[in-house]
Amino acid sequence: MSVLPATLAECAVAVLTTADGRAKTALSHRCAEAWFASRAAGQPMPIGAAVAPDFPARPDQPALLDPRHMPRRRPGSAAGRIALLHAVAHIELNAVDLHWDIIARFTETRMPPGFYDDWVKSAAEESKHFNLVCDVLESLGSHYGALPAHAFMWRAAADTKSDFLGRLAVVPMVLEARGLDVTPGMIDLFRKAGVDNAVAALETIYAEEVSHVAYGSKWFHFLCGRADLDPKDAFHDLVRRYFHGALKPPFNEEKRAEAGIPPDFYWPLAEEHPANATRFSR
Repeated sequence: MSVLPATLAECAVAVLTTADGRAKTALSHRCAEAWFASRAAGQPMPIGAAVAPDFPARPDQPALLDPRHMPRRRPGSAAGRIALLHAVAHIELNAVDLHWDIIARFTETRMPPGFYDDWVKSAAEESKHFNLVCDVLESLGSHYGALPAHAFMWRAAADTKSDFLGRLAVVPMVLEARGLDVTPGMIDLFRKAGVDNAVAALETIYAEEVSHVAYGSKWFHFLCGRADLDPKDAFHDLVRRYFHGALKPPFNEEKRAEAGIPPDFYWPLAEEHPANATRFSR
C-alpha cells in the first residue's frame, strides 16, 4: 500500500486485513510513523471510524490448531527451542492485530488523544517484536509458518468485540501480563543454551511489555472512573466472564505492580482454582 488511509481507524483496518506477517508489520510501522508525525506537526490524523474485521488476515502458514492438538514442546532441545520461539512469534503477530483492533473497533467511544498514542506505540513495538523473533528463527534455519500454531489467541478479541472494558481487562491485563510472568524463564533458557540473539530479542520484549500492560491498566481505570465503577470489582467480573481458564501462579508481582496491577486484582482469581494457587501474598 503506497498511500496510507486518511484516518487512524482506516489505517488499523489496513493492517488487520494484510495477511503476510512481514508486510503487516511494515504497514504497522508506517501507520505509526504517520500518526506520530501528524501529532508532532500539530495536525493530528483524524481518528475516523471503520468496521474492523471479525478475524485478521493471516498467511496460509502456520496451520492453526486447537490448543489441545498442539505438539508438546521440549525446550531443552534445539528443536524445542525453535518451537518455543515460533510460539512467541505467533503471539507477537497476534498482539500487533490486537492493538490495531482496539483502535478500529471502539471508535464510538470517545477517548483522549493519549489513548491512541499508547496503542499505536504498542502496535509498533509488537511489530518490532515479531520481526526480532522472526530474525532469530531464520538465523536458526527456521521461519514463522514452519510449525503449527494455536488458534486460541484471537478468542479473547472475539469474545470482547462489543465490550471495550472487557477487552482492556482480558488482553493487556491478563494475556500480556502473563508474558511478564513467563518471559524471564525463557530468557534464562536461551542464555543457558548460548542463543544470544534470542536472549537479546526476549529482553527487548520483556522491557517493553511492561508499558503495554501499564497502558491497559491506565485506560481500564480511566473507563471505570468515567462509569463510576470500582476497578477491582469490575476487573474480577470481566475476567470471570471472558477469560477461559484460571489465572495461574507464579506471578511476577514486581513487574505487575510496575504496570499498575496490584496483587488483589489477580490473586483472588487464582485462588478460585486452589489446585493452581499458592498463598495470597500481600
